[in-house]
Amino acid sequence: MKKKIIILPGDGIGKEVTTEGKRVLEKIAEIFGHQFEYDTALIGHDAIETTGSPLPDESLAKLKSCDAILFGAVGHPKYDNDPTLKVRPEQGLLKMRKELGLYANLRPIKLFDELLEASSIKPEILKGSDILFFRELTGDAYFGEKGRKDDGNTAYDMMIYQRYEVERIAHKAFQAARTRRKKVTSVDKANVLESSRLWRETVQLVGKQYPDVQLEHQFVDTAAMKLIQSPRSFDVVLTGNLFGDILTDEASQIAGSMGMLASASIGDAVGLYEPIHGSAHDITGKGIANPLASILSAALLLDISFGLKEESNGILEAVSNALRSGFRTADIADARTPKEKILNTRSMGDCIVEQLSLTHATVNH
Repeated sequence: MKKKIIILPGDGIGKEVTTEGKRVLEKIAEIFGHQFEYDTALIGHDAIETTGSPLPDESLAKLKSCDAILFGAVGHPKYDNDPTLKVRPEQGLLKMRKELGLYANLRPIKLFDELLEASSIKPEILKGSDILFFRELTGDAYFGEKGRKDDGNTAYDMMIYQRYEVERIAHKAFQAARTRRKKVTSVDKANVLESSRLWRETVQLVGKQYPDVQLEHQFVDTAAMKLIQSPRSFDVVLTGNLFGDILTDEASQIAGSMGMLASASIGDAVGLYEPIHGSAHDITGKGIANPLASILSAALLLDISFGLKEESNGILEAVSNALRSGFRTADIADARTPKEKILNTRSMGDCIVEQLSLTHATVNH
């Protein structure tokens, strides 16, 4: 198979973790005889510093002409510390989602048994948790009208949804549920918000087209509580942009660390694959970032965009084998982890590449 992949490192540890994700893709191509062509593009703070734009036209043109994108993160303390800055790294991410039509964010929350003790939640509550989030990406307060009035003393952000936006992601959620445990939990705030009432009404209508899938509705505050109380009760979770942003970060604690969670942003064309963690400038350059979320994002890329299920499963198996062998990065280590088993970013990448080689050698034998 011949495919073109854009590596979009972005800011902070994005550069470090996408390097390891690319190395794993290169190893997969070598093992399975694929030809993956790579290119890079600027986005975020680095793009602003270089071109003045958080997503330059040259970058967008590259993104529109590739087969898949492996993305790192955007963000920089400069902008966190000065909210008055008009041009910001996150604008590049939002523009990319809009321009590429990436309306559905898929975040699998699947716990590796080897990391049961890494979470702050009791293992007996967590074991067996397997949740797939569908977060809508192009509507909500992120894209509604926003501004200030009353001499800057009043601020507003309009939470807006159009019916077609809800319909298209609802269909994807129900279709995914058919391949899993056949249950969709739609999360909203329909007791307060008119946009949530449209959301619930639309999801109910779409749900009638999938009579084999159970549909339940939960208010976002209830869902936030139940994610920690009984995570195994969820299968596919369907929700809006703002609620999805918050809930998926909460759900990262089920997996033990944000450094373990991959995500896919898809529409009807090119797909974007990224870890859910941010740019993490507090650890940038220290070589301690966990690359497993980027590596698992590469596995999603192979599965969803290229249909390479065997190759994707090979990465999942390699990660599981590494964890089973006791290897950890600092964020998922605990007091029982031997010092020599705590790996830096590069060494964890080496470990996964080695596991892929061992598995392949075993298959050949």
